[in-house]
Amino acid sequence: MPQFKYVGEKFFAEKVSIEKITSKNKTPFYLYSENQIKENFLNFKRSFKQVNPIICFAAKANSNLSILRLLGKLGAGADVVSGGELLKAIKAGINPNKIVFSGVGKTEEEILLAIKHKILLINIESESEAKLIDKIALKQKKIINVGFRLNPNVDAKTHKKISTGKAENKFGISIKEFHQIFKNKERFNNLKIQALSVHIGSQILSDLPYKKTLGVLLKIINELNIKLKFIDLGGGFGINYSDHEQLINFNNYAKLVLDFKKKTKCDIIFEPGRFLVGNSGILVSKVQYIKNGTNKKFIILDAGMNDFMRPALYDAQHSIIPVSRSKNKNKGTIEFVGPICETTCKFGKFKNYQKLNEGDFVAIANAGAYGSSLSSNYNTKPLISELIVNNKKIKIIRKKQDLFKLINS
Repeated sequence: MPQFKYVGEKFFAEKVSIEKITSKNKTPFYLYSENQIKENFLNFKRSFKQVNPIICFAAKANSNLSILRLLGKLGAGADVVSGGELLKAIKAGINPNKIVFSGVGKTEEEILLAIKHKILLINIESESEAKLIDKIALKQKKIINVGFRLNPNVDAKTHKKISTGKAENKFGISIKEFHQIFKNKERFNNLKIQALSVHIGSQILSDLPYKKTLGVLLKIINELNIKLKFIDLGGGFGINYSDHEQLINFNNYAKLVLDFKKKTKCDIIFEPGRFLVGNSGILVSKVQYIKNGTNKKFIILDAGMNDFMRPALYDAQHSIIPVSRSKNKNKGTIEFVGPICETTCKFGKFKNYQKLNEGDFVAIANAGAYGSSLSSNYNTKPLISELIVNNKKIKIIRKKQDLFKLINS
């Protein structure tokens, strides 16, 4: 998180101290760095300069309108997985010709939305979906540009809950099934097959699974002699949540993709999400209580698993950073937990952690992806506010949900 660092003993977001922000904004809240998002996007684009891909931000990672607008202005499209995400991307000003609609369970209403807005591609994930889109297209008297998402049966060596490219996963069409569909493509007179798509998982830190996937795609294209306009290579690029996690070597992967592009003569689509926004955000929370347990001390925060689900859902490990640094250490083990009435409402266990007092503030690091977008009203808790910083300027990009509107809705 280059845009988040200590200046002296105070933790800063760009050029503003978090302590100053907490004096004017009630915790918990998400805080993003605009310059970090810009830096991430431009670095990704630069890495694949020769490939010149269409970069479709995976909106599920963070669907805040201001962040979508920011990425759209930088030239990003959007990868969406619901009608809501599609409408948000359109509202944010993202060009429909840079929007790809993925997902295994698209409804008739969502498909109609995609057709209405003339998006770049609908990525089909089953034969039944192909039949439905063809039927809708016939009623609409239109030819629809589609891709077929393949399940390449490639193990991305990531957490089992975010693996999407193995045969046991629900995503995509098997290679065998796609062969049958393609050989009988005349059944789908209202579909124009423009792309093959893959997405093998998330938080991937090696280029080896991607290399295997490119090999699978090339074999299929050659065997069936398919003429395509696009190859959608998905996303899944990881970030370093801890110091021992090494990022994927984009230089190596870019060479592989460039060679693949030359062989297939197709334009490339990427769908990065976490990589563009993950390290751009933190969750700022206050120490509400400190409670002595039998074998450890509980640091009870005012943020809960409803605000930040990743640790409970994925056993994710995030650094937790004191907003004011000191050399005083706790003896023994402390565990950061939240107020939600679930044992899984916890954020991390640490030894020799800095001593904290009730009323102090901490920042949960690398919370820009799958933080706010996974949040909920569990325990009838309002959705928290989101802020963005640009140098010294702070802007609220989502107000805290009103409790009384929530309980009356």
